[in-house]
Amino acid sequence: MAITTTMAVLTAVEMTDLETTDLVVTALGPVRLVELNRPEQLNAMSEELHTGLTSVWDEIAADPDARVIVLTGRGRAFSAGGNFDIMTRVQRDAAFRDQNVDEARRIITGLVRCPLPVIAAVNGPAVGLGCSLALLSDLVLIADDTYVADPHVQVGLVAGDGGAYVLPLLVGPTRAKELLFLGDRVRAEDAVRLGIANRAVPRDKLMDEAMDLAGRLAALPVQALRETKRAVNRHLEQALDTVMEPALLAERDTMHSPDHIAAVERIIASRGRR
Repeated sequence: MAITTTMAVLTAVEMTDLETTDLVVTALGPVRLVELNRPEQLNAMSEELHTGLTSVWDEIAADPDARVIVLTGRGRAFSAGGNFDIMTRVQRDAAFRDQNVDEARRIITGLVRCPLPVIAAVNGPAVGLGCSLALLSDLVLIADDTYVADPHVQVGLVAGDGGAYVLPLLVGPTRAKELLFLGDRVRAEDAVRLGIANRAVPRDKLMDEAMDLAGRLAALPVQALRETKRAVNRHLEQALDTVMEPALLAERDTMHSPDHIAAVERIIASRGRR
């Protein structure tokens, strides 16, 4: 499907009830396009976006006409992950910290257990939780000039909201530790080589290819496709059962650690000097 055709469809379809300011879901025939919509903030999480991602997967799955999900970000980033205002509040507000961790748990489990195949169209940097959203998707197309990274440890956090359990399954424990410990950027070509992404695509062709792939999936027998996803994702389910909870609780504990507080303060101060 060409981009011009897609744009024409976008103006013709009726937006679903799932549209909010920061999270937009559009019906394109059997495809549901889910867009993170904070382009000026590089699609970093807001409270609204974080909360919206907890329920969007189940709500789309309940739509009898939906067959495939395409997840992407508006603007020049897929998602920059954490929001420093939220991080600061999480540091001092225990109830909000617990809410944040509970929402992270629901985002992860909702995405992994969503019966519809999810295609991540990584149009720009995917960092932290943004990286997890991409890697937990079923198929990943990445713009050839961008990268993914999980820098939780660099800011004093445990990589509890995805990286600690999905990366070892994709790249093996040794390489996963390197990526998580150092938080290095993984460029598109290397992401494909490591098995983090299915293929790298020129940026101006990314949504064309994602929508074409979505159309191919939507044409497949529904039960066979969904049950195959369920079978393959049993590997992820095992990781959810054994790794997710201790990882999330460990991340919660580091959310108000001195190292994390100091790291966030340094980043905020450096931005203020620019």
